Amino acid sequence: MAKASVNTSAVASQIVSAVRSGSFSPVYLLMGEEAYYVDMVCDEIIANALQESERDFNQLICYGPDVTAEDVISNARRYPMFAERQLVVLKEAQQMKGIDQLSVYTDAPLDTTVLVIVYRGSLDKRKALYKSIGKSGVVLESQPLRDYEVPRWIVEFYASKGLQIDPDAAALLAESAGTDLNKISIETEKLLKNLPEGCTRVGYKDIEQNVGISREFSIFELTRQLSFKDSRAALRTATYIANSAKFAMPMATAALYTHFSRILKYHALRLQNPRPDNAQVASLLGVNPFFLKEYDTALRNYSLQAAMAAIGLLRDYDFKGKGGDQGEATAAELMMELVTKILNLR
Repeated sequence: MAKASVNTSAVASQIVSAVRSGSFSPVYLLMGEEAYYVDMVCDEIIANALQESERDFNQLICYGPDVTAEDVISNARRYPMFAERQLVVLKEAQQMKGIDQLSVYTDAPLDTTVLVIVYRGSLDKRKALYKSIGKSGVVLESQPLRDYEVPRWIVEFYASKGLQIDPDAAALLAESAGTDLNKISIETEKLLKNLPEGCTRVGYKDIEQNVGISREFSIFELTRQLSFKDSRAALRTATYIANSAKFAMPMATAALYTHFSRILKYHALRLQNPRPDNAQVASLLGVNPFFLKEYDTALRNYSLQAAMAAIGLLRDYDFKGKGGDQGEATAAELMMELVTKILNLR
């Protein structure tokens, strides 16, 4: 997993561990484009800050479009009633006008109030509010993973639940959910309910049966078929994908671009070191060592020049798929043209 992602996970785990043990910061800023960690930490704070009997008088959940900074400050400065602390949660904070005025409170927050600010996006780090929370509270910033980072995140996520997920199953789930970690979490919970009791290993068939995506007709499978130059299978898979209701040419070209970029990187590595070890290759490509045999085959089937040509084709068809110089060709026709041209590269 990328460094930033590891840090997000680590910070989230530290916050959750602390609040479950009864240790709270006076202010939390939970921000970022990726909602999974933000929502998870916010839910944990709400669940642990107060007893059920204390919530009527000591818990306020408000939303940015509905309140002003003065409203939030006024409520945060109240003292708890018959409880050790009170909880004020500001959700959709990015929609509140004059949010930086909250620094009037966060410069000197009360020890008896837990203020949680949930901000979708990135709060301006140059402003007083961010700086004051950095001194008096805790900041969690959660940014989206890149496509190639998701399968590794899934492996680690499943490991945290005591499960081992096969690399091809993780890749298939990643294709279905994209970079939406909340969707991966939801699909996993559904999967867990349907796994046999005592099961500790998840394979691609489990993902197919419970998530509703077929490996046989997926971009993940198409990249493998292109690696092996299996023309018949690749064209069949491409036809199925291109004619599906959810097909979008830019998504397909992005996935194929990632694949051929890895082949290009592998060629570059082999030019520097003709016999790199598997760990070095897996690290460079950002893939599980399980897939290295496929990339060894792809290296033989696509020369350095062919890999570069594939990248060029993908850029051209990405442009066409976004409406540029498309002519009268449909998205499905463009996809078939692209796959046919890639298969003909030597």
